[in-house]
Amino acid sequence: MQKSNRRWWALIGVSLATFMTYLDNNVVNVALPSIQRDLNLSIAGLEWVVSSYILVFAGLMLAGGRLADVFGRKLLFLGGMAVFTLASLVAGVADGQTALILARVLQGVGAAAAIPTTLAIIAAIFPDPGERAKATGIWGAVGALALALGPLIGGFISERWDWGWIFLINIPFGIASLAITALTLDETRAESRRSLDYPGLATSATGLFTLTYALIQGHERGWTSPVILGSFAVAAAALIAFAVIETRTADPMVNMSLFSSRVFSGGLAAMVLWGFGVMGIYFFTAMYLQNVLAFGPTEAGAAFVPMALSMAVFAAVGPQVAKRIGTSITVAGGISLIVAGMLATAAVGEHGSFADLLIPFICFGVGSGFTMTPLMESVLGELPPAAAGAASAVVNTGRELSGLLGVTIVGAVLTTRSAAVHEGTPLHAFLVGYRFALIVAAAIVAVGVPIALWTLRPRRPAPSTTTTPELTDTPEPAPIPA
Repeated sequence: MQKSNRRWWALIGVSLATFMTYLDNNVVNVALPSIQRDLNLSIAGLEWVVSSYILVFAGLMLAGGRLADVFGRKLLFLGGMAVFTLASLVAGVADGQTALILARVLQGVGAAAAIPTTLAIIAAIFPDPGERAKATGIWGAVGALALALGPLIGGFISERWDWGWIFLINIPFGIASLAITALTLDETRAESRRSLDYPGLATSATGLFTLTYALIQGHERGWTSPVILGSFAVAAAALIAFAVIETRTADPMVNMSLFSSRVFSGGLAAMVLWGFGVMGIYFFTAMYLQNVLAFGPTEAGAAFVPMALSMAVFAAVGPQVAKRIGTSITVAGGISLIVAGMLATAAVGEHGSFADLLIPFICFGVGSGFTMTPLMESVLGELPPAAAGAASAVVNTGRELSGLLGVTIVGAVLTTRSAAVHEGTPLHAFLVGYRFALIVAAAIVAVGVPIALWTLRPRRPAPSTTTTPELTDTPEPAPIPA
């Protein structure tokens, strides 16, 4: 197989892994009633079925990126995918709460090892900017499909098959990803980086784990409860310690100078705002479709298909558009479309139909496509080869935590506003809170427009070093007599 073909096959293998892990992030929610009924789970047990995966995935992602830089990205990717696939099998056949939660923890471990390497692998096997833009577009389109098709797949399986198939469908994807990447992907690592930076690993994992736990459990336990306040305090202390350690160690886990880059920091901020809007609104819109508009699980999932298709298509072409008109304009336009889609959805109300939601959902999908992959392409260009795994992990960690922040903050706004409604039914109160939360979230996401325009603007060309000879008053030499 020619080397150029091997690179594209390797991209397919990496994209399959991305599809699996992103799908697993949201497909479980639809099947929760069936899981609770069959396994006789408590509410707390059901929450941990969802939370354990996200908790471990987000908490260990930076560590996974560092390990990939030291031991090799192919090795970590294959090992992570093997663990994730095996854990999916265990989850699919689990017959009790303990087995299922343990399997979800192992899925998080596998995803934390595999996913941080994906952007670093793409940057390594596609050094040409044009090819890398195409590869990033494909990778982003696959991730977008997984994000948007999750409810449809989950609803279809939970209504027609046993809930275990939610996890078992990962197995053929996992085997295909392992086989393709094992055969086509060359090993890359940072040859000069040998130490593991144990203090950085410990503080980053502690900080991300406790922060994720506080965000997940805050609503249930109370935001001012000692456990949640203590978790936030530990997270803050650990992440501050991590930043101090990384600036003083000779071989840092994450090179903090990355954040001095206008493109890297601005792109990461815009990506966090995008993830905040996508996950925060996506989660509660699924509830709105089923609770207010009385859609069934499969019907609610199908409502997201136009969003999924438009997101995938425009994620694939986004880098090419950015190349023509500029990343800053493309991303700012994409975020503006997302905001418009949110506001238009808020205007639909309780008597809406699929047709009423079609244009707002397409706006959301097109805007996400124009936002996601151009941002990734810009950030990829800022990754230093020696620390590409860790830098890639920073990007993926930011996106994962932004989704949690979206669900947490939007949920808090929705709940508070709903509780203030003293007229009508509980569904009416939910609708009032949902529409208000959409408007608040749209205002927060809109901050990404000026951030994108400012930080992602083209760099000014370096001044020319060519000097022109100075003019002098020296007279021309006299002509030589014939």
